[in-house]
Amino acid sequence: MSGLLSIRDLSVRLPRGADRSHALIGVSLDLAPNEILCLVGESGSGKSLTAAAIMGLLPGPQVFAEKGAILFEGRDLLRLSEAEMRAIRGARIGMIFQEPMTALNPVLPVGRQIEEVLEEHTAMTRAERVGRVLALLEEVRIPDPASAARAHPHELSGGQRQRAMIAMALALNPRLLIADEPTTALDVTTQKHILGLIRELQRSHGTGVLFITHDFGVVAEIADRVAVMQHGRVVEQGAAEQVLNRPSHPYTRALIAAVPTLAHSPRGRDFPCAPVLAVRNLSKTYRAAGLFARRRTVHAVKDVSFDLHRGETLGIVGESGSGKSTVARCLVRLLDPDGGSMVVDGLDMAALSRARLRREARRVQMVFQDPFASLNPRRTAGDLVAQGPMLHGVPREEAQARAAELFRLVGLDPAAMSRLPHEFSGGQRQRIGLARALAMRPTVLVADEPVSALDVSVQAQVLRLLRDLRDRLSLSIVFITHDLRVAAELCDRIAVMHEGEIVEHGPTAEVFAAPRHDYTRTLMDSIPGRTWTPPALEPA
Repeated sequence: MSGLLSIRDLSVRLPRGADRSHALIGVSLDLAPNEILCLVGESGSGKSLTAAAIMGLLPGPQVFAEKGAILFEGRDLLRLSEAEMRAIRGARIGMIFQEPMTALNPVLPVGRQIEEVLEEHTAMTRAERVGRVLALLEEVRIPDPASAARAHPHELSGGQRQRAMIAMALALNPRLLIADEPTTALDVTTQKHILGLIRELQRSHGTGVLFITHDFGVVAEIADRVAVMQHGRVVEQGAAEQVLNRPSHPYTRALIAAVPTLAHSPRGRDFPCAPVLAVRNLSKTYRAAGLFARRRTVHAVKDVSFDLHRGETLGIVGESGSGKSTVARCLVRLLDPDGGSMVVDGLDMAALSRARLRREARRVQMVFQDPFASLNPRRTAGDLVAQGPMLHGVPREEAQARAAELFRLVGLDPAAMSRLPHEFSGGQRQRIGLARALAMRPTVLVADEPVSALDVSVQAQVLRLLRDLRDRLSLSIVFITHDLRVAAELCDRIAVMHEGEIVEHGPTAEVFAAPRHDYTRTLMDSIPGRTWTPPALEPA
């Protein structure tokens, strides 16, 4: 193999007091020109730190490369000075970061930020740089490149921001492109466009791509070769077809066994005729006006109607801006709907006054997408779970006993109730969020993207837990997601939302097997790795 990048026996030391001595242990990888190598593994496996080591961005001095070599175009990057690395970053090695809103400067127009790369590394005139910026934005297929160049990051959509990041990374036609989870938070249609764009640019420029991800659908869509990392070590690597369909290492087999499939298996049960939740003609409109801007009206939800039965899971799917989360927030009255009704066990939650709503809020409870942001960092986990019942008059001792019972129910040790949220993993925090919602003994549970930020194995655990709780407690769940594989895994029925309306609605197996609406077909066709079916594997 004619190597572009060759990592040899790389070990990265962690500071004293860390949970382990090394972040990377003996990592060896090769990447050829015009090849895409996918680096996969769970959080903490060392994927992003491998990228940081290549870029010379390890958070030193306490985190440092203890031994090994990173050979790029024949030069050992670990032996270069900071000035030499600055000349390589951007010019020879480009990087696309996971969260463009964090990576982009919020106070500078996007075009100016791309232009800075050219200003630093080339002798172009200002006019030449501006022309190159517009050409790059057009190459990554951003509509109206001139307007996008003048816009600040917050004025662009998530997909457009990610495209701007790609334009910046490709500004100087780098030989190596590192993409660190560049599509994790994107809708399937935007994700498809970004993956296609990276593949197209890789082929046209002969670029080697190191693509970091935990999404095996993305791996199936884009990878030539795959390397699997666990606890800082590469445990398996090979051709994508080999690793995806005939994995040899127990860890790889466990990861692939946890991947949700699109093959929905109906539970084969009939639900009661009377729904526990009946939503009729629900509507929500946002009206906004800036100091110098025209008044703008957005119809986020338009005449949405659906039923939810006891023990049933209804999945609401669609892209960002389709109205999914607005429906969820209306259901729990974080937003007041402009019209329609939401009847739970005969009580219209949409018509309740704020005073009455506080007494009846237990009927509909919510599990949020980001459990860390939704949990008070200064309260113990036990107090967070007991807080709701105590506010509704349950004595503290009884509320704490209920919290301990719920900790056991969601698979957590009650002994951990005295710990603070930051002392738990992401999956454990999501379990605390579930326990907090269940403490109110709700009729309906609204779950808004509850597994989108979780690793595939933790995601599988939380989905199994939701299924188990639904069946044991006859819980009715409204499950909001943009991941159709996850929806197929959990949901009995699917409602597809587009531009504030439900455009298709029916049993999950029917909707996925024969979608009727053009928008549903577009979503289905955009699923990464749609043609790949995970092999039937038993987790080790």
